[in-house]
Amino acid sequence: MRIDDATIVLTGAGSGIGRALAQALSQKGARLVLADLNEDGLRETRSLLAVPEQAHLVRTDVTSPVDRKMLFGKVEQEFGELKILINNAGVVSVGRLDAASDEALEMMANVNLVAPMALCRDFMPLLKKAKPSRIVNIGSMFGDIAFPLFAGYSATKFGVRGFSDALRRELKADGVAVTYIAPRAARTGATSAFEHLIEPMKMKLDAPEVVAGNIVGAIENDARSAYPMGPERFFVMVQRLFPGLVDNDIVKQLACVESGKP
Repeated sequence: MRIDDATIVLTGAGSGIGRALAQALSQKGARLVLADLNEDGLRETRSLLAVPEQAHLVRTDVTSPVDRKMLFGKVEQEFGELKILINNAGVVSVGRLDAASDEALEMMANVNLVAPMALCRDFMPLLKKAKPSRIVNIGSMFGDIAFPLFAGYSATKFGVRGFSDALRRELKADGVAVTYIAPRAARTGATSAFEHLIEPMKMKLDAPEVVAGNIVGAIENDARSAYPMGPERFFVMVQRLFPGLVDNDIVKQLACVESGKP
């Protein structure tokens, strides 16, 4: 799919992967509608774009039906259709499930899973009008390989993957394609929540610019899904065929984390 001159809604555009992705899309000549709860972050993102005048900023709480309706209205009024919807906004909370608050669990479920589903539904008329068009859902490697201490987060990303597969099949005849992206963790401000787990759990982190480049490539290649290059692809296959092997390895990593020993 061509990105130049395409109208694109991107959530979570005020920082991290969203900011890097906005920059990459702007370099391609896209017309951007950037949504985020952090208005200052949105303004900073726009200042970094190759073509800042082609970016519209909309302060949006993606968990709010009122804000989602407002975002839809602005896109409909300004463009009349939508070529690409990128559901990138996300939050993570780390720790044992028995220590998780209701607020943390609800926030992850609402931001990471419910909001993308609602936004896809809300923007469907504009996506069908622009067909061929595309929905891009940003998942995670945690949506294939579930890690302890990330149980709630993994659950939401498994949900995004399943939702993407179902929606792709549902919309095939309507000319709306769906791409699922499963990046590794990226080195962003959110990384501080699990900095202490990176080494003992053998996590490999990518720069946001690398993740953004992979997403742009997946869009341009009309990819069904996109995973990072490296051993993670192999681990995904092992997880599906021999989950017990993955269980044993990750449980050992968890034991090291909790004992404080390498």
